[in-house]
Amino acid sequence: MVKEFERVGFPIVQMCNLIPVAKTVGSNRIVPTISIPYPLGDPSTTKEEQWKLRYHRVGVALDALATDIDEQTVFKVKI
Repeated sequence: MVKEFERVGFPIVQMCNLIPVAKTVGSNRIVPTISIPYPLGDPSTTKEEQWKLRYHRVGVALDALATDIDEQTVFKVKI
């Protein structure tokens, strides 16, 4: 589905933890997440730490939308 949106001119960012799968299906802008059940959080951390993590990852995704790319790109995130 990501490829279809991009084909008609809408840039898409796929946020996922299975980077090789995202590359295989043709996602162009990829932002790594934490895990399958908690892509943008870690229930073992405090709510404040989870908020910081989410804020950072969503910020990276927004930056990725505004970035011109020529090939598949995995954007760096803080661990």
